[in-house]
Amino acid sequence: MRRLVEAGAIGMVTTHDLALTEIGAAIGDVVKNVHFEDQVHQGKMKFDYRLRQGVVTKSNAIELMRIVGLEV
Repeated sequence: MRRLVEAGAIGMVTTHDLALTEIGAAIGDVVKNVHFEDQVHQGKMKFDYRLRQGVVTKSNAIELMRIVGLEV
């Protein structure tokens, strides 16, 4: 990512690895963390697709496992 920023690249990177969210602080102000939030209603996960500032604060992994029928 550092090399891309230094080359003037513009873009988005997605990840489920929260450790990678620390890259922004290491590179500087040109990298921003944003996230989507989800809501589960009647067994279906819905997104409003609004970008929110910062790192996501909740995980949906357990709820996803329930939705697909796994016992957790």
